[in-house]
Amino acid sequence: MTARNRGHRRSRDSRREQLSINPVFVAEPAHVPRNRLPERELDPDVAYQIVHDELMLDGNARLNLATFVTSWMEPQADRLMAECFDKNMIDKDEYPRTAALEQRCVRMLAELWHAPDPEATIGCSTTGSSEACMLAGLALKRRWQHARRAAGRPADRPNVVMGANVQVCWEKFANYWDVEARLVPMDGERFHLDAAEAVARCDENTIGVVAVLGSTFDGSYEPVAEICAALEELSAERGWDVPVHVDGASGAMIAPFCDPDLHWDFRLPRVASINTSGHKYGLVYPGVGWVVWREAAMLPPDLVFDVDYLGGSMPTFALNFSRPGGQVVAQYYAFLRLGFDGFRRVQQNCRDVATSLAGRIAGLGPFRLLTRGDQLPVFACALREEVTGYSVYDVSAHLRERGWLVPAYAFPANRTDLAVLRFVVRNGFTHDLADLLVEDLERSLAELRHQPEPVRGAEHSSFAHGTGSAQRG
Repeated sequence: MTARNRGHRRSRDSRREQLSINPVFVAEPAHVPRNRLPERELDPDVAYQIVHDELMLDGNARLNLATFVTSWMEPQADRLMAECFDKNMIDKDEYPRTAALEQRCVRMLAELWHAPDPEATIGCSTTGSSEACMLAGLALKRRWQHARRAAGRPADRPNVVMGANVQVCWEKFANYWDVEARLVPMDGERFHLDAAEAVARCDENTIGVVAVLGSTFDGSYEPVAEICAALEELSAERGWDVPVHVDGASGAMIAPFCDPDLHWDFRLPRVASINTSGHKYGLVYPGVGWVVWREAAMLPPDLVFDVDYLGGSMPTFALNFSRPGGQVVAQYYAFLRLGFDGFRRVQQNCRDVATSLAGRIAGLGPFRLLTRGDQLPVFACALREEVTGYSVYDVSAHLRERGWLVPAYAFPANRTDLAVLRFVVRNGFTHDLADLLVEDLERSLAELRHQPEPVRGAEHSSFAHGTGSAQRG
């Protein structure tokens, strides 16, 4: 977000120094400061109503096609999470059953991703995929450093290879832990990393290649098996043993159910670790993520700390310490509740809705599909060259007026010339809702056809996505 946008949002939020209270709720007019701690306490119902009324202005999560994050769970999951609000995940001595559920989830994921020995592998829950990626990246760096030092080689210039479509957490990892980020730019109609480009940027200082199973820019899978095969050839030729981490924030909870024959996981010996977001297609409220290593030896022991906490000693290797246990419990509930067949049914339905919606939008005429929702249930489309009277930002703004949140944004280097709309289909977005979206899109296009030229450009978008210091998502 630019400084200009930050200032704009501050001014909108601070026009009045006092919060307004409906006089029905209080016997006398009350003055509640907006940006200061009130001097006196409020009745709990009054405090609730103030917060509740302001939150009514948030968008409707069911109409939000921008976010990957789960926005609905069953009432039973809501109750379980409420029962765990006061449980601190780190206190495994006090809450041993919550800790046991976490390890069961790790073993379930290890088996789902074909780890050689799911019972003996190692992994943990995190606050989301960003933390999980940090942990996986640290393990890559530390293993590389140990191997270099054992061979009497310098270990001060590590690099990591990844596509320009990675989430910003990977650039943060490289920045925070002094690793050179070798970003492969997009080129033409190649919107993510491929094997040739990955190998071309590897050398003896490469700690690993990050392959994304489900790019957030367009929903496409990166060719993990091809990347691994190319790295095998590189190892045979040059002796550089470069591992792969699969950032499966979304796809790691789609591919096992919808693409069971696709080899992207621990069936490929070069895949060292995998992460996913439980709060995306893991079908759990935010925030929970997971990281699993191929085997326990892939996590260097010097990254694991034995901590004395509340009378007990426990190993920990997450970046965060105290955090609620409810999301882990909800993940275990989702695994029990749906099982393999239930997850397959839910994810396949999302894909069916996405591919159907993509086809219908392509049929409207002005749009060119970049992807079709047949990998992640996510697709992106651009306007055809002959459409000159409006932009994707105009389309996004018109849909927002009707309640739909469909982001418009430009791709990163070297395709900053390409601006797209992206549609994310999650559990709960039905064919019926897709029908309503298409109807509203048709109405928007009928109005936009009267424009002589685009009204909005990238500067009018409230959505920023991608890599580079100027755009984030």
